[in-house]
Amino acid sequence: MGYNSIYMDKQLFRVVVIGGGAMGCGIAAGFVCRGHEVSLLLRDAARAEATRQQVMQQVSDMKPGVSSGLLSVRTMQSMQADDWHGVWLVIESVKEDLALKQQLFGWLDACVPPGVPIGSNSSGYPISRIAANLPTRSRMFGMHYFMPAHLVPLVEVVLGADSDAQLAQRVCEMFTAIGKKPVLVKRDIPGFLANRIQHALMREVLSLIDEGIASPEDIDLAVRYSFGFRYAAIGPVLQKEISGWDSTANAAREIFPTLSNTAVLPDCLERLLAEGKIGMKAGEGFVAWTPETAQATRAAYNERLVAALRLLE
Repeated sequence: MGYNSIYMDKQLFRVVVIGGGAMGCGIAAGFVCRGHEVSLLLRDAARAEATRQQVMQQVSDMKPGVSSGLLSVRTMQSMQADDWHGVWLVIESVKEDLALKQQLFGWLDACVPPGVPIGSNSSGYPISRIAANLPTRSRMFGMHYFMPAHLVPLVEVVLGADSDAQLAQRVCEMFTAIGKKPVLVKRDIPGFLANRIQHALMREVLSLIDEGIASPEDIDLAVRYSFGFRYAAIGPVLQKEISGWDSTANAAREIFPTLSNTAVLPDCLERLLAEGKIGMKAGEGFVAWTPETAQATRAAYNERLVAALRLLE
């Protein structure tokens, strides 16, 4: 099986996902729930059963009744040459460690049959650095998911300096076939596409908190129930096509000069970091969290994402 066919939405294909953390499990679940075979590779065999249960719970959240037989959880050391035959796609989602990813891609460069695309879910390291100097780097891409990976539809397919653009288009077709919304990022820039936009927003949010313009709670309300509410239905460019670029330009002339353009972390974030208040996992950020309130908030978040996903499908 290869890339000669464009009818991937009519076929079942096999995927290898490397890394059994939250992102790796979510990536695997997205393929399994659509009936595709997934081999999820771990370093630690002792975690295999717990990882399998996590993936299948996510699959059940999306599409109850899918067979667990579509998922095999094994170690990288157990993969033999024949095990790579029939694989359509390989995605790594190991921890954010550049040396580790480079070592892993070196192994994949030698093991994965020619022509099979290999992706990295790294949110920070460019694929150009991860795949630097590897003989088959033209088939290597950024394939950046967003947490929770089994629910958030977007996948960024990022071209490295030597990536094959035509193969990237076929990868996008594959993601479309499993119900994802791929976007092709044509240059390997820091933050890719969505995180650049998100960080531009976050820089202004933290600046407004620093200046005492609004509370964190009111900022969340302002985003969720104004443009964030609209963005669930339509993106920012198309929304302005509707409302008119002339009014946007008039507002921008007034607002742009006053926006934060700091290149350093805002004071409020520096204070949180210094005090160890890094969010739910520490029990406090801008908000104080108990295990119960954290669990309830996460559950509500996932329920809303599932509901939103069903509306958008």
